[in-house]
Order: sequence, then structure tokens, then C-alpha cells
Amino acid sequence: MANRIEPFTIGVDGAALDDLRDRLRRTRWPDRETVGDWSQGVPLGYLQELCGYWASRYDWRATEARINQIPQFMTRIDDLQLHFLHLRSPHEDAIPLIMTHGWPGSFFEFERVLGPLADPPAHGGAPGDAFHVVVPSLPGYGFSGKPAATGWDIHRIARAWAELMARLGYQRFLAAGSDWGTSVSTSLALHQPGRLLGVHLIPPLAPPDRDAADLTGSERAALADLDERSRTGSGYSAEHSTRPQTIGYSLTDSPAGLCAWIVEKLWAWTDHPGDLSQVLTADQVLDNISLYWLAGSGASSARLYWESITEVTEWFTTGTRDVVTVPAGCSIFPKEVPRPSRRWARRRFANIVYWSEPGRGGHFAAWEQPGLFTDEVRAVARATTAQAGGRGQTA
Repeated sequence: MANRIEPFTIGVDGAALDDLRDRLRRTRWPDRETVGDWSQGVPLGYLQELCGYWASRYDWRATEARINQIPQFMTRIDDLQLHFLHLRSPHEDAIPLIMTHGWPGSFFEFERVLGPLADPPAHGGAPGDAFHVVVPSLPGYGFSGKPAATGWDIHRIARAWAELMARLGYQRFLAAGSDWGTSVSTSLALHQPGRLLGVHLIPPLAPPDRDAADLTGSERAALADLDERSRTGSGYSAEHSTRPQTIGYSLTDSPAGLCAWIVEKLWAWTDHPGDLSQVLTADQVLDNISLYWLAGSGASSARLYWESITEVTEWFTTGTRDVVTVPAGCSIFPKEVPRPSRRWARRRFANIVYWSEPGRGGHFAAWEQPGLFTDEVRAVARATTAQAGGRGQTA
């Protein structure tokens, strides 16, 4: 019974939706920004329009019904309830794949790639590119349980993911992810290498060589973007990593505040020409923010920074003392930060079997560019299985 996996259906209480709309309508707004851009944060007019739509026209029930068409489950691992999507492919020789989201994302990031990955022929692809897809919600995120004590860092999450895949019957699998998902997948590669066919890292986390005499133009641009992000775009991380409880009160009590906290990062980290709606619709944005609100995960999601961001920041800024030998596929999207070069990455990842720098996309690649992301996952799987001599026995 301890290993029981139970079906799960989303069913938010109507009173919670009424309360959300009421809070939005009663928002106490600040005065407008004193600049004509996003340099002080989310512009007042933008947020008022988005929250107005959220209060009056956004339909969570439609989203709920749509997501409930995807098989969802709950299981208890390490004394914590974990929520996950599990879409088995109709092709029995499919590769097991676990994909991990980050902050401020969720399983919604992967919604549009689930079908093409699990059943390629139904989406114009080849059956040999099929996956059994597992998408868990991080502890403290979405419908997963909220840790009641310290210790749920990226390595403990990785151990939980390994146990989850074993419970599902997948002894060997491919691990992919972005944001926290990159770190969790890397931890799996470091501590459970025998379980992995490979990792797909978006991007790989490896420190730059700032002192190299022959820095390329791309490397210089990547360093400049990393330094600018540290200077002007990392305040959220400092707050999460030092006082997650303090910011949690605001994020759990004010939907407008939560919306601003998240949408600023969606706007800043995606690849768009100045209009977020070019890559993510208002409904997509609000699906994700609504999940954070309805699950009350403002504080619990921030605590992962308290647990792990110091270690992970060292991975891509100053140095690491480990070497990853598991076959690694790496996708570096142009609006991502950090963007390690291949020669920086190979100092940590000793077995890079696939390297790609797609022409468009940002931090939320699967969400922004589902077609490109799907192609990248398939390419990584081909490269890792080719090195292993074929797909072999994975489940």
C-alpha cells in the first residue's frame, strides 16, 4: 500500500474561484511606474488589463477539463504526496522520459508536447520517436504536497524521481528539464547514472571560463547577459533564497501581487519581439498563475531556492567539483540565461552526444516553441540510444 499510485482529477472548489475573482476586483493598485518600459517591473496598465481579464473572462473550468483529459496520478514518496502526469505511448518500445519543470513554471509548460512525444504518428512523426512521458510537479508546486520540514533540495527530489520511475516500471529512462529541472536531471546523472539512458539539459549548467584569451563573440554575449541578469534580474531569487516565508505572505494573499511576481519573469525570460502574447496567450499565462494561486504555493515553491540555489548558482557561475559521465544532450535556446558554450560545458559534461543552439526560444522552450522542443527531445533520444547500441530494454 505504501507504493500505491492513485488516479487524480483536478476539481477546484467553486468558492475558491469566487474568492479569486473577488480579490482581483478589490485590488489596491500602486501608482504607475515612472519609466516607459519594464525596467521598474510590470507596468501598471499591463497588469490591470491582465488581472481584469483574469477576473471577468478567464475560464479555469475549461482549463481544468482540458488537463483532466491527461492521465494524472498521486503517489507518496519519502512521506510526501507527489502529483504527476503519465502518458504512456501506444508504442510499447517507447523510451521512458521524465521531464521536470522549474519556477515559475509547472506541468503546463509541457502540455503541448505530450501528444507529439507519446504518439508521434498521430502528429506526423515516426513511431520510433515515441516516449512514455512522465511529468511530475515539484514538491511544493502545483498539486504535489508541501514539505513541512527542511531538506527537500534538488538531490532529494532526484531520488524521489528515481523511485517514481521505478514504481512505474521504468528501470532505465531519459531525464530532461529546464530551470530546476536541469538541476534535478543533473543530480540524477551524478547519483543514479545506472538508471539513466541519458539527460537532456536545457541548458547544461557549467561555469564560464572568464579568463580565456580567445572568448568568442557568442561567449562574450553570454557573459554579458549573465552579468546583466545578476545585476538587474535576480532580486526575486535573493528574496526566495533568504526569506521565502516573508514573500510567501504576499504571494498567497494577493492574486494581483502573485500575477505581477510571475508574469514579470515570463515577459523577461521568453523570446518575443516586445509582446509576450506572440508566444504565450493570456490564457496560457493565467493557467499557470492560477495553478500557483489555487494551490497556495507562493511560499512553498519559493523554498526550493532556500534549499538549493546557492549550490546551483555555483554550478553556472564559479565552478563545480563533479563530472557527469552519463550521455548528455544539450539545447541552448537564444534567450536563455545562462548560455554556456560547448567548450565550457564539456569540462563538466564528459559525454556530450548532442549539442544544439535552436534559432528561437527562451527559458520556457517547451511552452514557447513546442515543435522545436519536441524535435530537440527526439534528437537527444536518438543520440543517446545510438551510443548505447539501440533502444534496448528500458521498462
